Amino acid sequence: MATVSLDPSTATEVLRPGSEQEAIAAFGDGKDVLVVGGGTIVMPELTYRRLQPTRALLLKDAGLAGVTRDGSRVTIGATTPIEELVGLPAPIGPCAANIADVEIRSQATVAGNLCAGEGYEAPRGDLQGAFLAVGATVRSAGEGGIREEPLEDFLSKRRERLALSISYDEPSAGAFAGLDRPHTHDFTALAVSGARSADGTIRLAATGVGGWGVRLPSAEAEVAEIHPRVIDWGHVPRSAGDDPDGTAALQDVTLHDDAIASAWYRAKVLPVLVRRVLTEMKESA
Repeated sequence: MATVSLDPSTATEVLRPGSEQEAIAAFGDGKDVLVVGGGTIVMPELTYRRLQPTRALLLKDAGLAGVTRDGSRVTIGATTPIEELVGLPAPIGPCAANIADVEIRSQATVAGNLCAGEGYEAPRGDLQGAFLAVGATVRSAGEGGIREEPLEDFLSKRRERLALSISYDEPSAGAFAGLDRPHTHDFTALAVSGARSADGTIRLAATGVGGWGVRLPSAEAEVAEIHPRVIDWGHVPRSAGDDPDGTAALQDVTLHDDAIASAWYRAKVLPVLVRRVLTEMKESA
């Protein structure tokens, strides 16, 4: 443990745990602790003095990185670089590949992206939607000890918990569609992820819609209504009238303006992305 000065008027205690247990002990209840994974989000915030922590927890040496498999179950350590996810099946791999550039992805961590809040001028947390789509669970530590819970529940308290790993069952099919434009400078203005489980259940989620990633239950219900047996989707006629138009997804989000896209534009594009994701999964049946 060392103490460094980030500002002449403040001293920050820097904690560098060497194991998961040390990291959990150092995090404690999470009060007044700044968690640093890859630093791609935190360091600019420190530079602009939006963050002035008294304690910083550096997780680089805590042994929380790596991707493991147990049958169809995939577990990803919190400090695994995002670049290591690029080769995974959709929606996780394509979503990871769509984040920033290889230099950022090689440093940024999975948990850092999952725990990111809304940026000051652009959306963050692209992986939230992909992991929501596959029904991921998060193992975390904090007040009350270690627990594992659905990502939907974790996201609302991600500032209070230390993410240790994220797990999910690989879907039978998955898809990802994002809205990227040159002026967004590698920020994804809007994205939709989808996954179809072995029993035919469809899960859809979006990022870039405000706050953090959200499920799209109305769009999911529309699919179920039109195709009650999605598991047999490969035998459904492929005429346009047989497919959801994606507009139901607008019922599940609260869109807003930011530096890279307006709420109006996002409202126009979201149904298109939903349709693209559904079409890709349908064609993979």
